[in-house]
Amino acid sequence: LAQKYANDIADLLAPQSGAYYDVWLDGEKFFSHEMEDAKVTADRAYNGYGTNFEGSPEPIYGNLFLPRKFKVAVTIPGDNSVDMFTNDMGLVVMTDAQGKLEGFNVLVGGGMGRSHGKANTFPRLADSLGFVPADDVFHIVKAVVAVQRDYGRRDDRKQARLKYLVDDWGVDKFREVVEQYYGKKMEAFRPLPAWKFMDYLGWMDQGDGKLAYGIYVQNGRVKGEAKKTLRAVIERYEIPVSITANQNLILRNISPAWKDDIISSLTAAGIKDVEQWDPLEAGSMACPALPLCGLAIAEAERGLPDVISRLRTVLGNLGLDSSEKFIIRMTGCPNGCARPYNAEVGFVGDGPNSYQIWLGGSPSCCRLAEVYRGR
Repeated sequence: LAQKYANDIADLLAPQSGAYYDVWLDGEKFFSHEMEDAKVTADRAYNGYGTNFEGSPEPIYGNLFLPRKFKVAVTIPGDNSVDMFTNDMGLVVMTDAQGKLEGFNVLVGGGMGRSHGKANTFPRLADSLGFVPADDVFHIVKAVVAVQRDYGRRDDRKQARLKYLVDDWGVDKFREVVEQYYGKKMEAFRPLPAWKFMDYLGWMDQGDGKLAYGIYVQNGRVKGEAKKTLRAVIERYEIPVSITANQNLILRNISPAWKDDIISSLTAAGIKDVEQWDPLEAGSMACPALPLCGLAIAEAERGLPDVISRLRTVLGNLGLDSSEKFIIRMTGCPNGCARPYNAEVGFVGDGPNSYQIWLGGSPSCCRLAEVYRGR
């Protein structure tokens, strides 16, 4: 359900120009947009409460689009593998005891980006907005997007994210304006179990007789023999692959009969099982930074492995076990692409070979860290 609605919302909010539907490379079409769900089409066209521009080829956006990017995450209760609270909008799939879909808890106002030396830019975690029945989910998404479209800052790019609008208004006023576009009151946010950051690494039973295998990819980069072997295994068994929000890979729909061959092939190429990684490493993440990102002012992808090795040495000197772990993230600038501001330990580049240290995020990544030291 989470996957279906994530895809449906991507369809709902996609630009309607046909140029976004077919992509060609060297004369060969390698991507073609599939037909969207009929309800997505109908709900996009519905304009009972002013969410749409009538007669426009872009019914939601008109001729302006949004002030800036708009991120939506979908998950199930308790599963924070998508870092729900760092997104502009979050939807939690709510089902009854029999697993039948009832609706969605809605969160708004998260975001990581900030700028050094500008106190009016800051990371923020999303707030609970309310609950909507399943039939209304596309209408509430449109309503939230329309509020940001019509009231989000356009005069200052650094203030143009939804989080600043929610922070400025407060969630109660924001809800009131959303309800004007939604056409009715939202229901109360439903209780949820405690959140847990799920990494989905290692071998897993899919529940349908097939297996899935999560591979830790150090800072999101696959290269060399490992890349060739992964491609060969994926093509040999026609395995569908998911990329996680932590830059790792999940190989899905694996027949148990293939498991031994897959393990031996990957092992021979130097791809380690999660159990062979230091747990500090397996829970870490860094952005590409130097030399690939024009915004980077410090290393991240190339720097974090050595920092983690030094941290492990310090922990050992303090008498802590090698199984001790916490969430570590590093970025080469304050924009926060690797989400360092809700990690337990975050390193944020603030100059050549220099970092801010952020401490105090939770293992579930549901708490904002605080600056411990700069430079």
